[in-house]
Amino acid sequence: MKSFDQLGKPEALRYIQRQRELRQMRIVATSLLVVMAIVFVIAKYLETRVHIHWGFLRAFAEAGMIGGLADWFAVTALFRHPLGIPIPHTAIIPNNKVRIGVTLANFLRGNFLTTKVVAKRIRKLDVAGAMGRFLANPSGGEGRMRSGASRLIGDMLASLDDERLGVEAKKALRAQLQKLDIAPLLGQMLQAAIKEGRHRAVLDGIIGWSAKTLDANEHLIHKMIEERASTIMRWTGLDTRLADAVVKGLHKMLAEMAADPKHPLRAKGEEGLAKLAADLISDEETQRRVNEWKMELLGNPAIGKWIDGLWQQGREGLLKAARNPDATMAGQLGNALTKLGGSLQSDDRLKRQINRFARRAIVGTTENYGDNIVKLVSDTIEGWDASTITDRVENAVGSDLQFIRINGTLVGGMVGLIIHSVGLMI
Repeated sequence: MKSFDQLGKPEALRYIQRQRELRQMRIVATSLLVVMAIVFVIAKYLETRVHIHWGFLRAFAEAGMIGGLADWFAVTALFRHPLGIPIPHTAIIPNNKVRIGVTLANFLRGNFLTTKVVAKRIRKLDVAGAMGRFLANPSGGEGRMRSGASRLIGDMLASLDDERLGVEAKKALRAQLQKLDIAPLLGQMLQAAIKEGRHRAVLDGIIGWSAKTLDANEHLIHKMIEERASTIMRWTGLDTRLADAVVKGLHKMLAEMAADPKHPLRAKGEEGLAKLAADLISDEETQRRVNEWKMELLGNPAIGKWIDGLWQQGREGLLKAARNPDATMAGQLGNALTKLGGSLQSDDRLKRQINRFARRAIVGTTENYGDNIVKLVSDTIEGWDASTITDRVENAVGSDLQFIRINGTLVGGMVGLIIHSVGLMI
């Protein structure tokens, strides 16, 4: 059972208001009983010393005092021992909380959580219409519901065990990546890029990267040629001229490839890309090698860190979207959801399918988990201590029981007045 500090603000305010009303009515009922006792004393004195007619007031006050005391005892006995005295069959609710919990749970199961009752109640439930209105007009009359639902979803996401949930989510993502046959997918993407001419940017990037790499490593080409040149070539300086010629020729070739889209080497590169795309789609050996590279990448710690970051970004995005529905409904996603809301309102066939699914889901949930809900109720009440169940039930009933005390005092007084009058007439 939640402590008072754990109650939500609206619930806590309602609890405080009911407690204030209960306390006020308890003071009224007790004050009326005290007034009856004072009136009885005064009327008794006047009856014996002034006039016998004061006996009517004395009889009214006496019977009202008796009725008020009897009802005080009855009301108090429901929740606690009167005056702290352990009289048998008092403190009925705290002493019978287990039986009350079981009885209440069985009452809920037998009268509310039955398939027939639930099916009848949700027969006209329009889940699709509500969803459609919500999505089509998120800032309209249902904004408060949307805001409350968003806060609820955000709180639920935030309350989940981040570590355990993250481990499961990352495990599931890694398992899906391991099962994914990535080679045909890469091949299809490459074929589509070649068909649309988007591969040329890739070739331009490779050529540009090659030119920069050549500039940064000219000294290695010179060193390699010098090491492999003969003594005569080194004496005559031919090795240096040869290295310069090789570097100059490579620069010229790369410049021509960059400037001429129809350069023969570019054509060869395009042929190689086309063959690679075909091999990725149909060649088993190529697919096997790509799959091996994929598994090696997934085993790399850097990929593990990337998946960790992906999970955190996804979780933060979900929390941000849930707690800021206005931002979520903006942009292309918001437009798509708005169109979906319009379809849910106008497409009768789609509405029937969604509503039928929702009704079946609710009825199935009731049938499958109704007993668990009942057990939750009984176990929760059984787990409450005597003070908790007394305060909760008394607060839920409110001031009505104090009205019983007031009515008992007044009705008792009227009955006493009638009995006194009849006694005088006999």
